[in-house]
Amino acid sequence: MKKRVVSVLLTAAMAVSLLAGCGGKSLADQAAAQGSAGSGEGETAETAEMAAADEVDGTEITFWHSMGGVNGQAIDELVKRFNEENELGITVVSEYQGEYDDALNKLKSAQIGNMGADLVQVYEIGTRFMIDSGWIVPMQQLVDADGYDLSQIEPNLAAYYTIDNELYSMPFNSSTPLMYYNKDMFDAAGITEIPTSLEGIEAIGDQLLNEGGAGEVMSLSIYGWFFEQFLGKQGLDYANNGNGREDAATAVAFDENGGAANILNAWKSLYDKGYAPLVGKGGDAGLADFSAGKSAITLASTASLKQILQDVNGKFEVGTAYFPSITDSDEGGVSIGGASLWALNNQDPKKLRATWEFVKFLVSPESQAYWNAQTGYFPVTTAAQDEPVFKENIAQYPQFQTAIDQLHDSSPEYVGALLSVFSEARATVESEIESLLNGQATVDEAVTNMADTINESIEEYNLVNG
Repeated sequence: MKKRVVSVLLTAAMAVSLLAGCGGKSLADQAAAQGSAGSGEGETAETAEMAAADEVDGTEITFWHSMGGVNGQAIDELVKRFNEENELGITVVSEYQGEYDDALNKLKSAQIGNMGADLVQVYEIGTRFMIDSGWIVPMQQLVDADGYDLSQIEPNLAAYYTIDNELYSMPFNSSTPLMYYNKDMFDAAGITEIPTSLEGIEAIGDQLLNEGGAGEVMSLSIYGWFFEQFLGKQGLDYANNGNGREDAATAVAFDENGGAANILNAWKSLYDKGYAPLVGKGGDAGLADFSAGKSAITLASTASLKQILQDVNGKFEVGTAYFPSITDSDEGGVSIGGASLWALNNQDPKKLRATWEFVKFLVSPESQAYWNAQTGYFPVTTAAQDEPVFKENIAQYPQFQTAIDQLHDSSPEYVGALLSVFSEARATVESEIESLLNGQATVDEAVTNMADTINESIEEYNLVNG
C-alpha cells in the first residue's frame, strides 16, 4: 500500500475520508466505458466516484489558493469568468490561504476535522506529502474518466507531477529559474558571449567590475531551489531511489555523487573573489541589487520577469538566458517550481465533477494565455501559445521566450526530486551555504551537515509513516 501520513488524529480522519462514496459509477467504470487507458503501473489511491456533468446544477465548491497581490487578482478574475460562463450551474468560492506553507498547514489541520476545500493549490515540493496523505483523488482518475487528452499539457510540466505514469495533480502555476543580466554592463565590458555556467561567469568577473561598471558581478541569493537546479544542470540526483520517484527516498544522493561539493566549491570561489557577495536567503534576495543597477547578473524565477522589468523601469536593458550550469561541460536540465492543483476526496461525486470541470477551465488555452499574461507563469497548455493574448504578451516581453525555449530544451529526465521533507531540506541547505560563506564550515563539512540533517528528517518521517 502507499504510505500514509499518520498521527492518532489524522488516522481517524483519513479512515473517514477514504470510505467509498455511494451511488453512481466509479471513475474506473467510467473510464472503462469510454475506452480510455488505465492510469499507470503504480498502485493508486482508492477509486473515487464522479457524477455526470448534467448532475451538478447548483453545486458549490471551495478552492484554496496561495496567490496574493496581482496573482491573486488574476485568480479572482478566472473564478469570476468560470462562475459566469459555465453552463452546468457550478459555483466556485475561492479563498486565499496565505503563503504555500501556511496553506498546507491549514489543510493538515482541516483534515483532522473535515475537509475545508475541494480543490487546493500546493507548491511543488509538497507533492510527496500530498501523495502520501491519502486525502486526494489522483488527477489521472479524473482524466481517464472524462477521456481528457493529456497531450494538451506541456510534457515537461506534467512530468513533475507524474509518478509511475499516473498524474497526481494538474500543473497550474509553473515556472523555471532564469539568469537575468544587465545588457548595458555587458556591452560596456565588451562581452558578446553570454556565459552559460558559474565557471563562465567567474571568467568575466573582472571585466564586468572594471569595464562594465558593475558594483557586483552577481547577486546570487541563497535559495534551496537554486541548489536543486544546479544539481539537475549537472545531470545528478538530489535523492536516492531515482530522485524519490521509483520509490520513496530514504536518503539524499548529492553527497555521494559529488553534486553538492561541485556547487559549493563554485559558489565559494565566486564569493571569495568578491564576485558574488552575500545578499541574503530566499528567491528574491538578489533582485534588489540587480534592479538598482548594482549587480550585472542575478538568478530568479521566470515569474519574476515582469516585476524586474517594472523595477528597472528602463534604467538599463534586461537580458535573459538559461539558468547556468556549474561548468561548461555539464549536461543536464532544469526542473519546475510553482504549484499544482489537487482534488480532495470529499466523498461527494457532484463536488468531484464540479472540481474537475473547474480544473479543465483553469488549464484551457484561453485561461492559461490570460494567466501567463497577468502573472508570468508558463501557460501549461500548449495551445495557449496560439492565443492572441499570449502572442501580444510575448511581443511586449520578448525576454519570456527564453523561458519557453529553456522548458522545451530540457527533458523529463531532469524533472527533479520528490521528497517528503523538502521544506525542511531547503532550509537546511540554505543554512549550510550561509555557514560556508561566513567561514563557519568548509565545503566538505557543509555537505556532510546537509546530508546528515536531511537524512535524519527523512528517516524520522519514514519511521512514523512507514
